Amino acid sequence: MKILAIYGSPRRRGNTSLLLKEAVEGARQAGAEVEELVLRDLKMSPCLEIYGCKKDGRCVIRDDFQRVYDQLLACQALMLASPIFFYAVSAHTKILMDRCQSLWVKKYWIEKVPFGQGEIRRRGLFISVGATGGKGLFDGALVSLRYFFDVLDMELWRTLLYRRLDLEGEVLQHPEYLQEAYQAGRELALSA
Repeated sequence: MKILAIYGSPRRRGNTSLLLKEAVEGARQAGAEVEELVLRDLKMSPCLEIYGCKKDGRCVIRDDFQRVYDQLLACQALMLASPIFFYAVSAHTKILMDRCQSLWVKKYWIEKVPFGQGEIRRRGLFISVGATGGKGLFDGALVSLRYFFDVLDMELWRTLLYRRLDLEGEVLQHPEYLQEAYQAGRELALSA
C-alpha cells in the first residue's frame, strides 16, 4: 500500500500535524509505504482559472503542484490533515484543493465521466481540529472534501474531527485522540 500523507497546517507541530504523524506511524507499522508532504514548504500558486488544463487535464502553472499532481495520482490512499479556519480548511490546503480543478477538468470535461459516476478505487482519511465547540464546525470543510476526494476517485473513508483544540500541542493532553489516529492509519493501510 502506497499512501500519501499531506500536512495542511501552517504549524509544523500543530495539533493536526501531531495527529497525522500518529496516523503515518500506524500505517507504516502495518507495512504501508508512506510519503509525507508538508504544504507550507511548497511554492504553489492558487488556481488562476486560465483553463490551460483543458488540453490534457494537467495544470499549466509551473510550480510545486506539478509534483503533487503526480503524487496524488500515484498513491493508493490519502491522508490529509488540516486545522479549521473560519469553518473551512487552511489556506495551504485550499490552494491544493483548488489546483486540483485541473483533475476535475480532466475527469468531467475531457474524459466525460458522468457526474457522480466515477469509479471509486481509493480511500482517504481526513484529520482536523478546531478551536471552538460549534455544532457545524467541520461542515464547510467536509462538503469541500467530499468533492475533492471525488475528483481523485476516492471515498472519504474516515474522518477524525476534534473540537476545542487550538494552541500548539494541546492534543498531547488527549492520548486517546492520538491512539485513534494511529489506529486509523493502521486500518487504512490494511484496507487495500
